[in-house]
Amino acid sequence: MDDRELLKIVTEIVGKENTADDCAVVPCGDRLMVLTTDMLHRTTDFVEGMSDWQIGWMSAAVTLSDIAGMGAEPKYLLTAVGLDDWKSLAGVMQGAQDCCRRFGAAIIGGDIDHHGELTVVTTGIGLVDRDRIVRRTGAQPGDLVCITGIPGQAQAYLEGYRRFEKALFEPQPRVEEGMYLGKGGVSAMMDDSDGIALSLYDLVSVNDCGFSLDSAKIPRPAGIPEDTAFELALFGGGDYELIFILPPKRHPVEGVSYTIIGTTVQEKVVLIDGGPLEKRGYQHRWE
Repeated sequence: MDDRELLKIVTEIVGKENTADDCAVVPCGDRLMVLTTDMLHRTTDFVEGMSDWQIGWMSAAVTLSDIAGMGAEPKYLLTAVGLDDWKSLAGVMQGAQDCCRRFGAAIIGGDIDHHGELTVVTTGIGLVDRDRIVRRTGAQPGDLVCITGIPGQAQAYLEGYRRFEKALFEPQPRVEEGMYLGKGGVSAMMDDSDGIALSLYDLVSVNDCGFSLDSAKIPRPAGIPEDTAFELALFGGGDYELIFILPPKRHPVEGVSYTIIGTTVQEKVVLIDGGPLEKRGYQHRWE
């Protein structure tokens, strides 16, 4: 059992419209408010060697990344910290505060309690104009499949390539890029925190089309053997780049550096070089 299987249980209870995107969306005057929550734990999410400051930074960054995936501007963050050691609190909160300040948000509340392991829950709130919000739905055959940055670098650190430590420990949510992409008219978008492959399968699940990738166009982490770098780029988790679907007439999008890695096709499949792409990436699993 994995987290996507469990999401089906939630969807049956609360409805597909409330589980299809990175954020919930509610009206807010003449704009839209987006809201999202993440829960991170020491044993499953915080890598050995991370400082308390980096734990706080990462906790804020993953939530701001979800807001970026909607094309929205992050405004506020609520931070709840479950502490197994009270001495971690100052570092965690300073890291979260620094990340929020870097990307234009403010911490406005939260909670503190005792916990069996360090756990951080972050709830993010953002705003976006109604005509600039980007959802996971909206892809059309003939659109371009694109990604910001270089995927696979966070996973590369876990595979022993220690020079990629910052990519994993201090992820940079693509907030500015997300807003530019919303303005630029992309048809669908999400962050790729679970890897390119799983992200595209997520997009297939809510669109009436599929995606075909060109392996030669996929960016890879530098200085790693080709086969390994390719594997990391496709299936590695922990990146917070944006993967998005772009009508050709909207290319290029001003203000955003990105790579076209494929096209949207009629059939609900995910292909690479004409063959099926394995459905694999970062997932939480239960026995």
